[in-house]
Amino acid sequence: MARKPAYIVHTPEEIVRIRRAAQAAAQVRIELPDMVRPGMSTKMIDEIAESLIAGTGGKSAFLGYNGYPGQICISVNDEVVHGIGRPDRIVQTGDVISLDIGVEIDGGIGDNATTFVVGEEATGEVKKLLECTETALMAGLAQAVAGNYVKDISMAVEKVAKAARFGVVREYVGHGCGIKLHEPPEVPNFVSVYRGPQLVPGMVLAVEPMFNLGTHKVFTESDMWTVRTADGNVSAHFEHMVLVTDNEPEILTWLKK
Repeated sequence: MARKPAYIVHTPEEIVRIRRAAQAAAQVRIELPDMVRPGMSTKMIDEIAESLIAGTGGKSAFLGYNGYPGQICISVNDEVVHGIGRPDRIVQTGDVISLDIGVEIDGGIGDNATTFVVGEEATGEVKKLLECTETALMAGLAQAVAGNYVKDISMAVEKVAKAARFGVVREYVGHGCGIKLHEPPEVPNFVSVYRGPQLVPGMVLAVEPMFNLGTHKVFTESDMWTVRTADGNVSAHFEHMVLVTDNEPEILTWLKK
C-alpha cells in the first residue's frame, strides 16, 4: 500500500486556481459580517453566504463535505467550530460569532475564518480574546517560511495564547489546503512531539487558531457537528491560508482588490 504524502507541493498552475478561490473566500469573509444583524437566524446568515459565494463564481467548499449540511460554519458564543445554520438559532446584540468560509472555484479551494461581536464593539475579556487569537494567527503565518517546520508555526501560535492564559483547542487544528479542503500536513496550534514536515515553496497551509476564554476542552453536540467549549465560555476562531514561497509568506486570503 502506498504511503500517504507528508505534505503537498502545488504546481504553478494549481497555485493560480488556489489564489483565485482564496480571494473569493476572502471577499465573502469581509462582506458577510457587515450583513449580520441582531434578530437574524443563523440559517439566514447561511443563505446570505450562499448568495455571496455564488456571486464570486464559486460554490461552497463545505456543503456536503463528509455530509456537512451548511454552506458555511456559523458558531455562536461557546460554539468553537462547525456550527450549522438553523432557523431557530437567533443571534442577539453582543453575541460572539465565528464565520468559517470555504469556496471552491475551478478546482481550487479558499478557506478562511473570522470572529466578531454582533451589533456592538467587543469589550473586556472578549475583546482581548479576539485580539489575541488574531495576533496568534499572524504570528503563526510569519513562520510559514521555507526551511522552517510546521512546529515553528505551532510554537508561535501557542506562545501568544500562553501569555494571555487562554485555552488552546487541541482536537481541531490547521491543515494543508489547496485543491482539496483538507490536505497534509496538520498544523496544530500547540506544541507537541510532532515537528511536522519542513516547509518548502509551493506548500499551502490553512493556519487557524481556536482559543477559548476558559478551558481548552471541548465536546461535540448531538448534531455530530457543532463543537462547544466544555465550560460554556466564549471561543474565537481566525483563519488564513498562506503560500510558502522562496521569499516572504504570501497570505492568500488577504483581499487584494
